[in-house]
Amino acid sequence: MPDNSVLENSVPLSIEWKNDELYLLDQTLLPHNVVMERQETVEQVWQSIKMLKVRGAPAIGVAAAYGLCVALKDETNLPIGEFAQLVEEKAGYLTSARPTAVNLGWAMNRMSKVVKATDLDDPAVIYNRLIGEAKRIHEEDKALSKGIAEVGAPLIREGMGIMTHCNAGSLATSILGTATAPMYKAYEDGVKFKVYANETRPLLQGARLTSWELAKAGIDVTLLTDNMAAHMMASGHIDMVIVGTDRVVANGDVANKIGTLGIAILANYYEIPFFVACPSSTIDMDTQSGDHIPIEEREGDEIIHVFGAQVAANGTQTRNPAFDVTPSKLVSGIITESGMITAPYDQGLKEFFEGK
Repeated sequence: MPDNSVLENSVPLSIEWKNDELYLLDQTLLPHNVVMERQETVEQVWQSIKMLKVRGAPAIGVAAAYGLCVALKDETNLPIGEFAQLVEEKAGYLTSARPTAVNLGWAMNRMSKVVKATDLDDPAVIYNRLIGEAKRIHEEDKALSKGIAEVGAPLIREGMGIMTHCNAGSLATSILGTATAPMYKAYEDGVKFKVYANETRPLLQGARLTSWELAKAGIDVTLLTDNMAAHMMASGHIDMVIVGTDRVVANGDVANKIGTLGIAILANYYEIPFFVACPSSTIDMDTQSGDHIPIEEREGDEIIHVFGAQVAANGTQTRNPAFDVTPSKLVSGIITESGMITAPYDQGLKEFFEGK
């Protein structure tokens, strides 16, 4: 399995827990400023998730798990009943920060179960168990990324052009990323290929984050504006698309950063394989189809303003959905930590979890 050697001394960690405190990399300041921000309150963690200081479904889940510990750190003197109630309250609060990313609720459910499964009546002991569970979630996320790297790397062949969208890189996880994990592994194995990163309007995660982290690791990456995707496919530069996802549902529909659906449609037209990479924690078997995925709608100012500069007239109406849903029929395969899932996805996903 690949380690972090390809990223060592190049890309900063997105999340750190040290000396009983949570630090999050403020990704809104990248690529020009690298700032690890100490999270002093649960409200600050909520804001960090909401404002995309920490982002990417796996990283959000890890950050929220530690964020719950931040919320409870000074509350261990409460009676056990009040402490348990506070755990549920703060878990629900953190889950509300971003509704589309399934890892957020998944992590909060895991943390809540620690309290529900114990007959202990000492909140201080339970608090330490919650820290232990958050650390397990963190370490598991690292292992999941390494597994995705191993499964997906064989898809990448010498001379390929690979398109990706948004940032499903090491910055969106604890290490290596999801969509980028196979790229890091292939690069470490000496395979030469090119990555084409779409800029990803309106917040430019592809420009600010993906192109930056891949270049710092030494991978050959070229930045594109989103509306160049069709031309690059038509002109033969793109051999494969790999994206991440914030939620895969039971029929294989995939929610990912806005713009992914258009890329999937283009890839289908040009007969280019379109792969989705994600850990099993991002698969939501309780939601039957993409029609039922909640789509986060963000403030219109993100469209009207581009990094402080107003680009649209006062009073301009906007829509700002943060995600779109790609139907499973456009997906060539779902790369997970323990294998590739292919169509028919309702059957493949069911068998995947039965096997686990």
